[in-house]
Amino acid sequence: MRIASRLLPLLLLAACSTTTIAERPSAAPSSIGAAVSAADPRAAEAGREILAKGGSAVDAAAAVMLALTVVEPQSSGIGGGSFIVVHDAKTGLATYDGREEAPSSATPKWFLDAAGKAPASFDAARAGGRSVGVPGNIANIALAHKQHGKLPWAAIFQPAIKLARDGFAITPRFHGVLESYRSFLSSSPEAQLLYYQADGTPKPLGATVYNPALASFLSDVAEHGPEHFYRGKAAERLVAAVRSSPRSQSTMTVADVAAYESRPRAPVCGQYRTYKVCGMGPPSSGGPAVYAILKQLERFDLPAMKRSDATTWHLISESMRLAYADRAQWIADPDHTPVPTAGLMSDSYMTERSSLIAADKRMATAPAGNPPGAMNIASAPDTEVAGTSSLSVADAAGNVVAMTSTIEAPFGSGVLVDGYVLNNELTDFNLVPDVDGVPTANRVQPGKRPRSSMAPMIAYDAAGKPVLSIGAAGGATIIAQVAKAMIGVLDWKMSVQDAIAMPQVVAMGDLVRLEKGTDLEALAPALTAMGHKVQITGLPLKANGVELAPQGWRGGADPRSEGESLAFGQALLEPK
Repeated sequence: MRIASRLLPLLLLAACSTTTIAERPSAAPSSIGAAVSAADPRAAEAGREILAKGGSAVDAAAAVMLALTVVEPQSSGIGGGSFIVVHDAKTGLATYDGREEAPSSATPKWFLDAAGKAPASFDAARAGGRSVGVPGNIANIALAHKQHGKLPWAAIFQPAIKLARDGFAITPRFHGVLESYRSFLSSSPEAQLLYYQADGTPKPLGATVYNPALASFLSDVAEHGPEHFYRGKAAERLVAAVRSSPRSQSTMTVADVAAYESRPRAPVCGQYRTYKVCGMGPPSSGGPAVYAILKQLERFDLPAMKRSDATTWHLISESMRLAYADRAQWIADPDHTPVPTAGLMSDSYMTERSSLIAADKRMATAPAGNPPGAMNIASAPDTEVAGTSSLSVADAAGNVVAMTSTIEAPFGSGVLVDGYVLNNELTDFNLVPDVDGVPTANRVQPGKRPRSSMAPMIAYDAAGKPVLSIGAAGGATIIAQVAKAMIGVLDWKMSVQDAIAMPQVVAMGDLVRLEKGTDLEALAPALTAMGHKVQITGLPLKANGVELAPQGWRGGADPRSEGESLAFGQALLEPK
């Protein structure tokens, strides 16, 4: 039985407005117990173990990410990057950008062939070393740990080291992924040794996977610090792997790896009804886009509307279409491209965009707007695909974390080194750098970080207390998942578990996708009558969150995944 069904579910955090957020802590910590939600039960247990040893929410979140490197290697880990949103009970809100970075030799034509043509397919672009960005996860947890950690650096690595050294069982979901990506991983001797049998088939369901190379490498980083990842022999092995990959080669250098730094960013925050919602700013599109979906709906009485009513989902879909259009047009790495973040989140612009939504009919088109501060930049099709892992943690001292970690597509680039999978994040850039001669905001540039849909969010009540931490996985659907769950918790007063489990709508461009096999299918005729182009389909959904309920922290984990939430009072923190 899912632990979330019998223990307290977890707190969800929301998003705040641009750079003028309330960065003050709540008046006094008032949390009861603690909670962890992660995409794998063994990773959730790693977080609980760290909290039981007196670790902070950041310590626990880092331990969960490291454990996911071992047990969910297809989705995230130290070969990729992350965004971390932290509410520190003493110092307030902070956000950390550990997004991967393009090599210094990268150019806008990074993915174009000699004739200037784009790759034949996404898979052709992502396979091999050329799609790999300099990983940011170790640097990101190091910076967050330095600012908000309690336990020694080495302590947060111990659960992951044990999983890699002593082994973990292949679950049904992981077995299915291994089967689906047999061909993709066939060129990786390291992947074959770890996960496949001599005949090329996946190791059987329930078989134990041992990853001694990863256990040894994590032990070295734990002992010698984060610089062990970015300098010396480890960096040389990483660079050699991407430069000699059989399917495509990178020109990344050890200097590129050594130059990587996690960056503190100003959170983006805004007021939604009585709540302040806060998240990650650019290069994340998640914070601005989730806020836009919510704020554009504020003039409608969603709390009074029925979840079974087509009008409800029509309004949500229209707001999604507008937010996704602005995301595609304007969001990029602000260190390389001017991003009108303040304009996108301003009340006047949100009012202007909301006015385009009618309650009874679909917009013929949902183009990007013209926010204050915008420059002449072209929009380009999205190439972000489903992958990633999100986690949320709340500790007994009142600290809360929302963290989303990724290697992009399943098994990233297909390149492994030291037992971990390297990302394919550079395919999150626009593969074609300009449209009709106008450069796109999210084109490849040297040292640039690609746009991301990752949307770790924290929500605060009217008293300034964090009441929700949430995030999701699934490529561009992340934004829709997080917005839907936040509407469920904040407007419809659902538990975070029920809000995550609620059927999903994803609306981008001209298409409204309804989750197959759910009650939303019955709304298709009514939405079609309003003018929507409806598709009933399976969706890549995987969300996790924690919320503060009257009895204490409780969590939610997506029933579509193998995720789990653990909640406990102080008396239950110690291992049994």
